[in-house]
Order: sequence, then structure tokens, then C-alpha cells
Amino acid sequence: MKPARSNRYRDRWSGTLRAEDVGKVVRVAGWVHRRRDHGGLVFVDVRDRSGLVQAVFNPEHAPEAHEQAHALRSEWVISVRGEVTPRSEETVNPALPTGEVEIRVQSVEVLAESLTPPFPLDEEAPIEEALRLRHRYLDLRREPMQRALQLRDALVKAIRDHLSDRDFLELETPILTKSTPEGARDFVVPSRLQRGRFYALPQSPQLFKQLLMISGFERYYQIARCFRDEDLRADRQPEFTQLDLEMSFVEEEDVLEVTESTLKAALAAGGVGVEAPFRRISYSDAMARFGSDRPDTRFGLEIHELGAALGQTEFKVFRSVLEDGGVVRGLNAGTRELSRADLDGLVEFAQGQGAGGLVWAYVERQDGEPSWRSPVAKFLGTGELTAIEKALEASPGDLLLLVADEPGVVAETLGALRSELAGRFGLAPRNAWEILWVTDFPLLEWNDDEGRWDALHHPFTSPTDDSLPLLDRNPGAARARAYDVVINGVEIGGGSIRINRPEVQRKVFETLGISGHEAEEKFGFLIEALSHGAPPHGGIALGIDRLAALLAGHESIRDVIAFPKTASGVDLLTGAPAPLDQRQLRELGIKLDRPQQ
Repeated sequence: MKPARSNRYRDRWSGTLRAEDVGKVVRVAGWVHRRRDHGGLVFVDVRDRSGLVQAVFNPEHAPEAHEQAHALRSEWVISVRGEVTPRSEETVNPALPTGEVEIRVQSVEVLAESLTPPFPLDEEAPIEEALRLRHRYLDLRREPMQRALQLRDALVKAIRDHLSDRDFLELETPILTKSTPEGARDFVVPSRLQRGRFYALPQSPQLFKQLLMISGFERYYQIARCFRDEDLRADRQPEFTQLDLEMSFVEEEDVLEVTESTLKAALAAGGVGVEAPFRRISYSDAMARFGSDRPDTRFGLEIHELGAALGQTEFKVFRSVLEDGGVVRGLNAGTRELSRADLDGLVEFAQGQGAGGLVWAYVERQDGEPSWRSPVAKFLGTGELTAIEKALEASPGDLLLLVADEPGVVAETLGALRSELAGRFGLAPRNAWEILWVTDFPLLEWNDDEGRWDALHHPFTSPTDDSLPLLDRNPGAARARAYDVVINGVEIGGGSIRINRPEVQRKVFETLGISGHEAEEKFGFLIEALSHGAPPHGGIALGIDRLAALLAGHESIRDVIAFPKTASGVDLLTGAPAPLDQRQLRELGIKLDRPQQ
């Protein structure tokens, strides 16, 4: 840290004092981390965000300060002046950066007193999350939270420095904008001046960054605040932060190279070194081998196709699925002896993912021939067992897991099983950083509930040139110029080359079932802008929260956000969301159809 600016309260950061400071008279300020009263001497650890240092109150050297020290309590705010002295050899604390020195106090000033905190701040004991969020200003004083947010600052600074060196401009885009159908639900804001009309908070700066490319800025980025009204989980919040960037006159390789160098700089700020270029895998390959478009490749358990091994099977379950156009796939879970209750639990887990069931089998031998321990062993011939074992590279003692169903259901089920087994048996090494690009995505996916095509990424993603004719006759076969970057099974970001010709954008809207009138109403400004000379352009958005959580070793992004919401979208600190009073509602022209809770 840079030297503290000298003022009435401090001239040094507490955590920066070292042996070379011995003999200096310093002033530090912070919170009382711990107080230990030994009758004669009183020891107080003074903490600020740089760390902590031990201050010693001696009645012989400073009797007035020593008398004050008896009254000090945890989390009181104080300013201490004294001489830096070496600790005795037997009291040196090697675990503490300031552990070789202490401050011999000359004077102390109490700046603020504190109530007793509702949970301890000087230890890393588990604390109920609701209690932490209710008193977040206290939770943020704890060392793990201080470390996490300082790490977040370092990675954002590294990103800004790197992109500035690559000729990017940091530009801001509106927070109050127009509601457009981009996937998730919008948060809407009523307008007082235009009663009956609403702003929307941006799900992303997508349209505005494309307009910036049309405006000629060519290289833009922003540490952008985004808002989505969707169901929450550990890696989602209603408001989140992303690195948003866009480039003109580029193709996929240009965006991927900039992203790789930016991620390399950001990870280095967190003490992680990675090499570029990153590994690449196609969407179809990722789904077939790992059952996910964000595969965790730190461990094996790859999925294998078993249709060829069961082409002539008489086992009715497998045969009926294959005859109906489904698939049979499986994975080798290794030599893991599970109880029958555990195996039944895996079957229930698979059914919870939408599969009709799960076949489990332990590979055994009898007279040198395959002899499975499995509920379905009697329905499969020796040739089929041998073929399945070969496909799954199985050996005696291995546990095999098979699923037969529609391709999408099988992929999702086995992909979830991979993650479940990896978590249960600790298969993913914690110190590994596996980064890969997932490429060659479908442009569209079929929405059974709505009976229409949806954009797999968003409706401004460019189709590949050879996919344009397919939009009329076979939309499902159209490919996108899109790419996602995945770290350790977590999707960190995604992007694409955008549509830069108005006729192509209209065609994609038409394929998505967006009428010409609706397209004009929702996106007319974009189509008009594309008609005024739009350069080829593309970009990506990277999740700052997810990246910070990975670097900090936290599973939830709530632990790297200063003031997050709960899983139900509630701010326990302030009580948001909260009712509006009747005066505010009248000013906005809003009448509620049910009483406010």
C-alpha cells in the first residue's frame, strides 16, 4: 500500500509497520481488534484495512493512556501514537506481517465507541449468512471479506490498465433505458414526468455498445452494472457487474485474443498464472463428452456413446429408446464401492434431472467373462457387456452409470452426475485452473412451451455466412458466430460477432417470430443505425463477480459483493424491496391491485 497521508488521526497504516521502522514515532488509527489485559500491561491489536499491529500500554511509560486502555472494548475506534519497538524474541509472531514489532503507546484517543457485535469479527468461525447480511457493515470488517474485496479491486484495476494499453476507451451507457426482449425479465422504473411509461434497467449494455461501434469509437469497454429479474442462485444476483467490451473491424480471433490477454492480466492480479491461447472445444463436443456447455475439465468422467454397443439389444428399455430416436450414453465413475442406498440416491438424482431412470452396474468377472453386478445384467448378453466395457474403458471393480432417453435429457443428466460425483469424491483439484473456449454454438433453440425458436445467446448474434440460407428451411441447423469462456466449469463470459447488416437483423427477428411491426417498435433505432454504415463488430462480456469469487476461493458471488441480496432478492441490511407510500404512488400514477405487504 502507498504511505498513509499524515493527519491528526494517522500517519501510517497499521499493517505496514516492519522491523526497519523501529525507533520511529508513529500514529495509527483503526478498530480495536482484540484487547488483552494482563493486569500490568494492556495489549491492544489495532486493525485497519492494511492489517493489524499490536499496541502495548505500559503504566510506567504512559500512565494516562494505560488507564484509558482498561476501558477499551472490541470494535471501538481509536487513534494511537507511540514508538515502534521490537518484540522480544519469544513473543515474535511469524504468522503476522507486523509480528516482529509493536507500538509502545504514548497516547490514545477514543474516536467512537461500539456496541457488542452480534458475531465475532476476530475469528473465521462459521456465521449464519442472514446474520452477516443483516449487519453487512460489520461482516465487511472481517479479514476474509477485506481480502476478497481488495482482490476484486486489484483485478478490476488490472483489467482497466490492460485495456487502456490496448487502445480501448472506457465509456458509460445509460442505466435508465427501454425495455427490450433480450431473455430475462427486466426491472422496470416508472416515469413521474411521463406517467404511464416506464424505463427498464439494462440487462446488459448490448445495444448501446453496438451503437458505439456504429458511432466510430471502435474499441470500447465498461465495468458495467447490469440488472436481471430472474430466479437467483449462488452465481446470480439481481444486480451484477460485468466487463463489457466491443471492437470494430474484427473477426472471432481478434476478440478471443484480446479476451485471453485481459483474463491473463486479471488472473495475475489475483496471483494466478495462466498461458494463452486457451483450449477450444465445440458446443456439440462439449455436450457429447461432458453433458454441459460449460464443462469442468479438471477431472475425467467423460460421457461415451453406447448406441453402437447396443444396436441389436433385446433389452426393451434400451431398444425402445433407440427406436424412438433417443440415445444411450454412459460414464465410468471408477472404482467406487457405494451402498445400495447411495446407488438408489443416484437413481433419484438422475430422475430429478428429468431422466426416466439410471442404470448402474459394477464390472465383475466370472470364468474370465463379463459378469455385472446390476439390476439389468440378466437382460444384456455377454457381447453387449463386453462392448459397453470397451466403450467406457472399464476394468473390474469400476462403477458404470448409463442413461437412456432423449439426447438433451441424457446430456443434462450425465453432466449433472459428473458434477455430483466430482463434488462427492473431491475429483476436481483446487489449485488447477482449466480455461477453455466453447465455440460453434447453434444460433437458435426450440422453445417447446412457446412453440417458437429462441436465440441461444441473443437476437443480435451473427449467423455464420453459410447459415443464412438455413433460416428459411432449417433454422435449427443454423450456427452462430458465438463463443463462451469457461473456467473450472464456471461460465465466466460469452460473446459473439454481431449482425451489422439491417436485412440480416430483420431476417433473424422474423425467424424468432418477431413481426416487422414489433421489431420496429422495439428495435427500430438499432435497425436504423445499422442502415447508416455499421462496421463488422463483435465483443464479449465477462462476469466480474464470478471471476472474483473464483480467485477468492468462494462458491458464492455474494462473498465478493459489498452489499448483495439474498437468494430471494431481499436486502436484509436496508429492507429493500420496500413498499412505497401513497403520495409516491399517486405521483407516479400507479394504483396497486392488492395491498402492499
